[in-house]
Amino acid sequence: MKTRLLGRTGLNVSVVGVGTWQFGGEWGRTYTAPDAQAVLAAAQDCGINLIDTAECYGDHLAEQLIGETLPGKRADWIIATKWGHQFHECFKRDAHMGPADLLAQLDASLQALRTDYVDLLQFHSGNDAQFATPGMWEAAAEAKRQGKVRFLGNSIGSNAVNTNQVDRSTEVGVDVIQLVYNRLEREPEATVLPSCQRQNLGVLARVPLASGFLSGKYKPGHQFPANDVRDFWMKAKQEWMLKEVEQIAATEVPAGVPMAQWALAWVLKNPAVTAVIPGCKDAAQVRANAAAVALL
Repeated sequence: MKTRLLGRTGLNVSVVGVGTWQFGGEWGRTYTAPDAQAVLAAAQDCGINLIDTAECYGDHLAEQLIGETLPGKRADWIIATKWGHQFHECFKRDAHMGPADLLAQLDASLQALRTDYVDLLQFHSGNDAQFATPGMWEAAAEAKRQGKVRFLGNSIGSNAVNTNQVDRSTEVGVDVIQLVYNRLEREPEATVLPSCQRQNLGVLARVPLASGFLSGKYKPGHQFPANDVRDFWMKAKQEWMLKEVEQIAATEVPAGVPMAQWALAWVLKNPAVTAVIPGCKDAAQVRANAAAVALL
């Protein structure tokens, strides 16, 4: 495993992390503690030290599974979570982004994770009006002063319109930007990633495999189950994505190289990106993701 400095935080993070949205039960599978334990143990074996989760991956369910099964010592891990949404049931959330919401959600996250601090607390995909909520960033700074949070981040919701939020990162105390970036979704290259570089922000690339489409496993015409987020939120562009992936596989991926590893390395070769945080359904997928570092 390789590591990189997470912008100006001084944290050394593995260039491949573990995304845990799947633990919340919205990716066509219910996860148990043994399932989570197998994923996290494999991550540790591979030298991965970065876990990304959120308050609304289930109702703190993903955080709870991490807290119950985290191997090794707490200090071995960089744990990033988020605030801003209240989970109700699959694919249904409400925005709760005010100062009191932040503090309540953070305390619930700490309890679920069985820790007294998180390394990174991220604003979760809010619009510009929510970003400017009175007192919110002051509350985040207070949580940092209390030692409950080491650094603040912003998991931006839209590559196309969130340049304003990224440009204001230093002003509000944000040190890390999380964004969607992969071979199919390259919008951050225009303005967001250059802004991150100017401010020396850490960059976590989520959805680096385009929600699994860049794994190469799915062909045009594939149907996802109804309890899979890809069927619920991505139905309109599924066929276009599958056809694009087929073309990329034929023209860009070297012979004999697994497409998923190629796709992760493609993201990591951008000098603005610190780490990728792919989801992984099981231990074998964790190990396959980690192997992408051989292509760097």
